[in-house]
Amino acid sequence: MLVADLMRLKSARVPSIRMNETIEMAATLLNRERIGAVVVKDACGSEGDTVVGIFSERDVVRAVAEKGVAALKLPVSALMSRNMISCAMEDTVDHVRALMDSHHVRHLPVLEDHQLVGVLSIRDVLAYDVRRAGEMATGTRPAAGAAAPLPA
Repeated sequence: MLVADLMRLKSARVPSIRMNETIEMAATLLNRERIGAVVVKDACGSEGDTVVGIFSERDVVRAVAEKGVAALKLPVSALMSRNMISCAMEDTVDHVRALMDSHHVRHLPVLEDHQLVGVLSIRDVLAYDVRRAGEMATGTRPAAGAAAPLPA
């Protein structure tokens, strides 16, 4: 299965934050959207909506552990992951799993022609694995082009 197949099962909406927003605002967004990471975009807008990094709940925890509550007033750019690992629509789920494992990340932005089209999480990959294991156990396969929705 390709990343494109998984992306068809997800909402097209991708929450993001500007790099000059505070960690507190990022934490609020993560909580409100019930997500584990948010894509960080260019603050100056000179490049449009250029993806410049990713900020995760782990980053929030590390910031508060290292700097105390004062960390919440820092800009996201101070702590975001700049060495962003991403995938493409034509990548396989196996490739995504390998990237997540080798880079110790749980979220991968999906880029197409350098534009953000979504984010895959480890949960998306696990849902795919569970669905595939069920199909193998029962000997059933969905009809061509059909796929069961991912859990919320």
